[in-house]
Amino acid sequence: MNNSVKILLQTLEEELLKPEVRQSEERLNQLLADDFQEIGSSGRLFDKQDVLDRLPSEKPPKMILSNFSGRELAKDVALTTYSVHHQDKEKYTLRSSIWKKDTSGWRMTFHQGTITSKP
Repeated sequence: MNNSVKILLQTLEEELLKPEVRQSEERLNQLLADDFQEIGSSGRLFDKQDVLDRLPSEKPPKMILSNFSGRELAKDVALTTYSVHHQDKEKYTLRSSIWKKDTSGWRMTFHQGTITSKP
C-alpha cells in the first residue's frame, strides 16, 4: 500500500471516531458502503441502516486511535487495523476495517471491534 493511501485511510478512520461525524447521518452515509456490515464488540451484527439509525442519537465517546496499520488486499481494496482507547470508559478495542474505493472515493464495507485489555 502506498503511503498516501495509508495516510488517507487513517484519516478516514480517525474521522469516524469524531463526535461530529458520528452524529452526522449525511457524513456516515458517505463513508459507509451500501453493503456495509459490522461485527460490534458485543458480537452483534449491524448493517449500514442500523449504524445510521443508532450512531447519530448516541452520546459520542472520547476515543483515541493508535497503532494504525494498513495493507492492500486487491486493487482498490484495503484492510486497516488499529487500537482504540475509549477514554470515557477506560476500555480498549482492537479494530479492523475493509475499505473499497469506488467512484465516490474510499468507503468502508466491513468493520469489527474486539474488546481487549490495556495494550
